[in-house]
Amino acid sequence: MAQQIADIFKAYDIRGLVDTEITPDFTFATGVAFARFLQQEREPATIVIGEDMRPSSPGLAEAFSAGVTSLGMDVIRIGLASTDMLYFASGKLGLPGAMFTASHNPAEYNGIKLCLSSARPVGKESGLLTIENFVRQGSPLEIRSVGVETKRDMLEEYVDHLLKLVDLSEIRPLKIVVDAGNGMAGHTAPAIFARLNCELIPMYFELDGSFPNHEANPIDEKNIRDLQKAVLKHHADLGLAFDGDADRCFIVDEKANAINPSDLTALIADRELKKHPGATIIYNLISSRAVLEVIEENGGVGVRSRVGHSYIKKMMAQSNAIFGGEHSGHFYFDEFWRADSGALAALHAIAALGESKKSMSEILKPYQRYVLSGEINSKVADTAAATALVEQKYGSQEGVSIDHLDGLTVNGDTWWFNLRPSNTEPLLRLNVEAKTAVRMQGLRDEILALIRG
Repeated sequence: MAQQIADIFKAYDIRGLVDTEITPDFTFATGVAFARFLQQEREPATIVIGEDMRPSSPGLAEAFSAGVTSLGMDVIRIGLASTDMLYFASGKLGLPGAMFTASHNPAEYNGIKLCLSSARPVGKESGLLTIENFVRQGSPLEIRSVGVETKRDMLEEYVDHLLKLVDLSEIRPLKIVVDAGNGMAGHTAPAIFARLNCELIPMYFELDGSFPNHEANPIDEKNIRDLQKAVLKHHADLGLAFDGDADRCFIVDEKANAINPSDLTALIADRELKKHPGATIIYNLISSRAVLEVIEENGGVGVRSRVGHSYIKKMMAQSNAIFGGEHSGHFYFDEFWRADSGALAALHAIAALGESKKSMSEILKPYQRYVLSGEINSKVADTAAATALVEQKYGSQEGVSIDHLDGLTVNGDTWWFNLRPSNTEPLLRLNVEAKTAVRMQGLRDEILALIRG
């Protein structure tokens, strides 16, 4: 049982198989543990709970709520929600929160994303380990008064807040295809688009946690093929794809090209720096080099982060950054309690397009300066030895710099690459970028031959 609990508690959230790992008994125990942790942290004595469309989510949330209220704390259930809607509720109400979702994982999974009041993250280094230990110890036997559970619909308040942050009042008419992947964007997107000067073409808006059409994981190109076809078929201006809990957004331009998340990071950075001259923006170390260039060209300060949302959120707080972008499609906003919001990123793209006479491909072209490999995973028995081999080969080259912020990053004049080990598997993850496709492919193949050889 101890090993099973260790497997369920990940670096940033709780996730596992329904019925065997994530059960009502487990979520009751986690509700008790989270309540104990919040009491220890002197957090407010009410927790906001949201849930996605997976069939298991309502029952698991119910058991978690029972665990929380058994310790005398109160609960506000906001019902069906995207993860960023739960963060909104936590921020607006100033309360800690719990979101029942397994994000882009297949149907047989579920999980919990936890946050402190004002959407502050709870990860392994910021409380999740304590909560895991409380679950192992079991519930305290003290008798307390039972807390109260109430319900509150916050969808329209959430949309109000998003539209205060991005002005879409004067955009030109646009035709936009949205692929919700049968996930929570099917719940939130209609409420958002009802207020926009856009013709919405919905795809897979039916909430269905069995994901009958494709996995709700748009970072995998096969899952956006239907969207790409629909953009061309409808002569749409833009396509949007959301993951299962709608905290990540990926875009497709009018030519059905999948847009690299670094391009969207650069676009939003450009827009935000016009509103906040000289501000700080966070980007993670596998983002395109173009992101830092765009930040500096617009008078901003770029700060490089390790991969992972807890690092970005922490750095945003430390540096008072206004925005943070991750290559995985997560976008973080200071005005959104430093939490990530796929919907807010999408609204920035729509605003940029609607304010301009240009197409999306024309708007993004200035940010597309390099060729990226995308992340390539290699199974390696000894990741440290393989990394050392690569460092030995490239580190001695003239004009090359090296750092170890997150794995190994090697910077050349018109290229760079990052090689970092997985936290959970014997894998090395490689990202390569260069000025030309030929240079990128040459580097990529050379490094892969070294680590796989």
